Parts: sequence; C-alpha cells; structure tokens
Amino acid sequence: MAVYVVDQSHSTVGFTVRHAGIGKTRGHFNVFEGTIDVPQADTWEGASAKGTIDATSVDTKNVDRDNHLRSADFFDVEQFPEWTFESTAVKGGREQFTLEGNLTIHGVTQPVSLDVSFEGEATDPFGAERIAFEATTTISRKSYGLTWNAALEAGGVLVGDKVAITLEIEAVKQA
Repeated sequence: MAVYVVDQSHSTVGFTVRHAGIGKTRGHFNVFEGTIDVPQADTWEGASAKGTIDATSVDTKNVDRDNHLRSADFFDVEQFPEWTFESTAVKGGREQFTLEGNLTIHGVTQPVSLDVSFEGEATDPFGAERIAFEATTTISRKSYGLTWNAALEAGGVLVGDKVAITLEIEAVKQA
C-alpha cells in the first residue's frame, strides 16, 4: 500500500459561484490537507482519499466578502470551522475516473461524485515520488444549509445555488 499526502504548496482547492445572475465569483481555500491511499500499483481500484478544508481560510480577493462568507450568514466558521471529504468508491479507468464520497460542509453531509483526471506521476529532483489529479464537481449550496441570499431589483438573486468545485492536487508518496 502506498500512502500519498497532499502537497498544499502545489495544490489548489477552488470554487466558482454565479454572482447577480450574470457573472462569476471565484475563490479558494488557503489551508487544507489530505491523504490518498493506493493499495495496488497501476490501478485506482480500492484506492481511497480523505481531505479536510479549513473554512476560515476562504479567499476571494475581497476582505469584506471573505468575512461575510465566514459569518453565520454562510459558513458559520465559529461553529463549523472544517469541511471534510471521505471517499467511498472509485469507478472507471486509470486516466479518467469517478471518485464518490461524502462531503461535509456546515455540519451537513451529502454524497458527491467527483470527475477526476489523473495528470501524471513523477519523481522530483529530491527523490520524492509525486502524483497529480484534477477533480471537479458541482454542489447545491442550499443542500448544505447555505441559504443566505439577496433579491435583485430586476429579479433573480445575488448568489447562485450551484457551486462548481475544482481541485488541483499534487501528492507526495510517504516512506
């Protein structure tokens, strides 16, 4: 069994949500960690992944918006400082597969499916074995109890319900 630890300095956990029905707001989390367990070489069959996101580390390049996201209106980080993911199944081939699991946000756990692309493996100049993935999914923020919104004068709402999540993960094999 090989265990890989997510290299936070070479990984990104990001999101995109509709703003005012016309644009998109993008953000990411600066603090997260995770592990990937791979029981067999050359296949993801039986592999598993776990991850934790520090919700207080949200960053949308706007301090006021970030503080609002941390508040009880959205993430309520005082009560729910961490989000977690734990995989339950891997389906598909080596290059493209689906990672199914349970995502917990704001104290609510929902099943999710991530579309994953294996980006490759390499040994860095320091001898560390690395693997990389890109994964995407879309969730309904309302299904996690994130329901704050504001009506727009011309109709519609300020914040969209669908949130696209993108993970760009590089992980290092442990000795």
